[in-house]
Amino acid sequence: MKKALVLTSGIFAALALPLISLAAVNNISDVGSFIINTINNVFVPVIFAIAFIVFLWGAFDSFILGANNDEKKDKGKGLMLWGLIGFFVMVSIWGLVNILTGTVSFGNNTGVTGGTPKAGVQVGQ
Repeated sequence: MKKALVLTSGIFAALALPLISLAAVNNISDVGSFIINTINNVFVPVIFAIAFIVFLWGAFDSFILGANNDEKKDKGKGLMLWGLIGFFVMVSIWGLVNILTGTVSFGNNTGVTGGTPKAGVQVGQ
């Protein structure tokens, strides 16, 4: 067990090293932008892929492998349910991260900048 934990930690450290070395942190806003971009561009797609694979495996297990076996059907339906729950949780977390990005303006160069809104029509001239 210890050997597997050390091996897994070493693999994660080796995979995270390029992310850390390419961070180029100058201020706290860069740290926030780096964390948000890493979550949105690396972790979220991987977890979506895992949830999709679990859902597909549940469908395969339920409808193809367990066509004649009720126990296999129940197990497959459970996997499909957990895959859908994973999708729901990930969409919720992704939405919260995007709300945080828009609220705190980490790397948000196109969002609200303050001031009064301006229309394209000149009134009274």
